[in-house]
Amino acid sequence: MLNWLLRALMAMGGAALAVVAWPVAWGAWEAQKADAVVNDLRFGRPLDAAAVSAGIDALNRSIVADPAAKHYLDRSELLAGAALTPGLKLPDVNRDALLRRARSDLGVGLANAPVRGIDWLRLAVVREALDGPSRELLPPLFMSIETAPLIPQFWRVRLRVILDVWPYLDERQRDRLANYFVTTWRLARDRPALMVELYRPALMAEINSPADELIVRYFLRNEPGAQEELTKWLMARQKR
Repeated sequence: MLNWLLRALMAMGGAALAVVAWPVAWGAWEAQKADAVVNDLRFGRPLDAAAVSAGIDALNRSIVADPAAKHYLDRSELLAGAALTPGLKLPDVNRDALLRRARSDLGVGLANAPVRGIDWLRLAVVREALDGPSRELLPPLFMSIETAPLIPQFWRVRLRVILDVWPYLDERQRDRLANYFVTTWRLARDRPALMVELYRPALMAEINSPADELIVRYFLRNEPGAQEELTKWLMARQKR
């Protein structure tokens, strides 16, 4: 009798596990259908509007099957990436609609997965794309730094946001960003390949005005040798 009861409990447990696991598996299967277009986006390959639409549809189905934070954040990446890709030539109304959906997805996803630094940075970028620079960019910007401070691939995008929100920073926030900036500078300085391949190109790509240069120099004002190095880079850029 006891053996029969144990077997019955095991069978019911297996059935319950299958019921719970099925939506997760279905959601993952649907999400995989968007992998190709997401990879095109990540690697800067040309995007096809039909492939983007199909990828969004697949991620919609993944959320219906399994409304997990990851699926919302994955969809936000494709929505925002498509909206901000000039090659797709989207009308402004369509672009803004994609950005608003991305912003909503980021709100849902980050509420349940708050340590995703890249998604906090994406939220700052989406807010700026929709409404321009403002204090609303500061919370996600600082959260992105707190949760993913030293990932080199984020530096250029983060630098652009930092330069754009400068007028909205108070003294304490400027000091926090100066500390962050010096930390990344030192990390790149001590790794020559990183400096040449990522850090220096990011700085040179995003210093687009005298104001940008002054902000960067302010952040590096107490770092030995940084001002001279920055001057050399800027002079070399002018000679090209």
